[in-house]
Amino acid sequence: MPPCLFRISLLQPAAIVLTVLSSCVITCQAYAEKASTEEWNVSADKIVRYENPNSIVAKGNVVLIKREKMAQPQSAADIQSSLWSKLLTENAEKTPLMAGDAQSPSPQYQTTMTIKADWIVYDVDLKSINAKGNVHITTKDDQLTAKAGTLNLVDETGTFTDATILHKNNTLHLEGKKIEKTGLDTYRIIDGWAITCKLESGQTPPWSFASSETNVRQDGFAVLKNARFNIRNVPVFYSPYLLVPVKSTRQTGFVFPEFSSSTNNGYGVNLPFFLNISESADATFYPHYMSNRGLMPGVEFRYVASETDKGIFTGDFLHDRLSDPSETSYYDSTGYTHDNSDRYWLRGKADQSFAEWQTRLDIDIVSDQDYLSEFDSGLTGFENTHNRYMGTFGRGFQNKTDTLRENTFKTLRSWNGTALQVNLMAINDADTTASDTDTPLWSLPSIDYAGIVPLGNTRFSFDWETSYVDYWREDGVGGHVFDLNPSISTPLSLSPYLESRAELGLHDTFYLAQTYGDAEWAYNDTQNRLYPEFEIEVATTLERNFTFGAKSDRTVTHQMRPYVKYGYIPLVDEGDLTEFEAVDAFDNKNAITYGLDNYINTFMGNEETWNPINDYAELNIAQSYDLRSESSDQPFSAILSEIKWKPFTRTSISYKNYYDVYDNTFTRQILESAYSNSRGDSLSLDYSYSEISDIEQINATVQAYIINGWYAGGKIEHSISQEETVEARGSLTYRAPCWAVKFETRYTPTDTAVLVVFSLANIGSPLGINF
Repeated sequence: MPPCLFRISLLQPAAIVLTVLSSCVITCQAYAEKASTEEWNVSADKIVRYENPNSIVAKGNVVLIKREKMAQPQSAADIQSSLWSKLLTENAEKTPLMAGDAQSPSPQYQTTMTIKADWIVYDVDLKSINAKGNVHITTKDDQLTAKAGTLNLVDETGTFTDATILHKNNTLHLEGKKIEKTGLDTYRIIDGWAITCKLESGQTPPWSFASSETNVRQDGFAVLKNARFNIRNVPVFYSPYLLVPVKSTRQTGFVFPEFSSSTNNGYGVNLPFFLNISESADATFYPHYMSNRGLMPGVEFRYVASETDKGIFTGDFLHDRLSDPSETSYYDSTGYTHDNSDRYWLRGKADQSFAEWQTRLDIDIVSDQDYLSEFDSGLTGFENTHNRYMGTFGRGFQNKTDTLRENTFKTLRSWNGTALQVNLMAINDADTTASDTDTPLWSLPSIDYAGIVPLGNTRFSFDWETSYVDYWREDGVGGHVFDLNPSISTPLSLSPYLESRAELGLHDTFYLAQTYGDAEWAYNDTQNRLYPEFEIEVATTLERNFTFGAKSDRTVTHQMRPYVKYGYIPLVDEGDLTEFEAVDAFDNKNAITYGLDNYINTFMGNEETWNPINDYAELNIAQSYDLRSESSDQPFSAILSEIKWKPFTRTSISYKNYYDVYDNTFTRQILESAYSNSRGDSLSLDYSYSEISDIEQINATVQAYIINGWYAGGKIEHSISQEETVEARGSLTYRAPCWAVKFETRYTPTDTAVLVVFSLANIGSPLGINF
């Protein structure tokens, strides 16, 4: 005999559905294994109806499925009629289907709840289910397993024993001897624990919050009584009362602290507090206490309006107990020279679009020349801040030893081959020992307008660069600078195998000097500098493709571009413009430059569908011959050589040097190399040498995966010229699926520090920063 089938309106409640179902089951119990309605589908080894109490009992492999009818999509005719009605401003009325019209589509259903158990009793009067043995309940939000439990089918609340609940994309894991589902997304757990990340079946949680009673509230917080924080089921922290965010979204609350110990700072703790302001904005407060220095409060505000419109602003302040003239041992041991006790660092960046204008804001204000070197590590230290901003904006901060910190606001708009840029630049002079005379020049504002347009139907093009700058300073000579640089360029038809071009320009700069503070100007207020510029270049490009085997779809292309160019700028009397040399440098020129550029690229596919996959290598060599009479004894410049190589995926090497042909020595060398892999290993090695600046330094960083989530890391900056290690760091990090702990030691000639940082996933996660 086939199973009993039912057709019941979806408007009827679930209780009525099961009541009707039960009246049929009693007549076919001996044969029924399945039964279904529009809303419910029941299958079991045996289904029995009892009248006292009014209930249904299902035994053996019980599966109860709840379904809901899906909204039907509009037909093409309905859509077309609606569109025409809107277009004609008509109020069309639907008419009944006439004979011969297309029939309406069959209704579609979706499963909203599935209940499985070894034994289920449905109480018709109470509209509840009592389930035992391998209970599994799956909804769109939760997956529940339990030994036994009761469930109200009307409000979907219930009580379960020895239960586990996995909530919404594996972001909340609850276990307890007893779990009560008290409402939508609310629970009460007796003698259990909670974790906000995914666990495999039977896996010991890497961390968890355990308690005698836990109440998960609608706002996404869990209230724990007699709370214990466990690491792999080992208690490490106890609190009689604890409030913990358990949602996958960002939640307001305390973030795990950072602990530190330092020779200068003493013992320290930083307990961040995360504030979730809105879906697009948040903030973190950093109360950083150091036993030797005092409290350094900090705050960071973040917003994200879109993928391109975003901003971060951070500030720290410290009334430093060590920065006191009486603390002579501190200054003697460190060599620091600042004399201010109020110390701070304000920084921030923002990218914002206003219609056709693209804007960039960069703020970097520091109290003294030693601050960034002293507070280089930690959550709000220079290195963390630089890396975080670099990852968000693609630009970080100046070197921590630079005392002239640039603060800029730039806005740009381009159209029809032209571009207009307006800049404001203020300089923060962090050197507390600097004199008050000749303070840095600010640009308030700087306006640049440039473009290129073709001259009719000719091969000539007209280029121009114009600018205006108002140089202001607190004390010294500044003024207004107007610069006009038009030029005409054209390709030269010397040969079909040659790439040739010539450019002739005129450069005119007008100065209007102005004094500020106590400065004096003994020359004419107006100055002018006018000179022509000329450049011609001849080059050619040779190219060859290499394939590896007849069936290979990988092609290597080698391009060689030898070139020769001549540039001329006459010697011009600059008059009395020495005050502007730092910002408007000028040098005459009369030289021939020749070089060879090499490019090696790899492609996939054939000639019609080539797809570049790697800029494999690049080699550039160049040298100049100076035709000026004053350089006749040594007319040849240093040879510039530059190599860039990417031998493997995630591997890059670049090397650049200047070789003096007269002294047969390298006057400058720069080596940068980096390697990483998918396992988490990484290595970088940098070397820099400058004969003029008397700099020779080597920097290296390494991170190595050890075993089972453990990573070892190190960093060293060593000055070969000074025979001194500038900084050395070592770290040991453990990374679990949703938490991490990092131990780091740091050495500098002025300080030795130890840091411990602990992180949990989904606990106060800031905008744009994923665990």
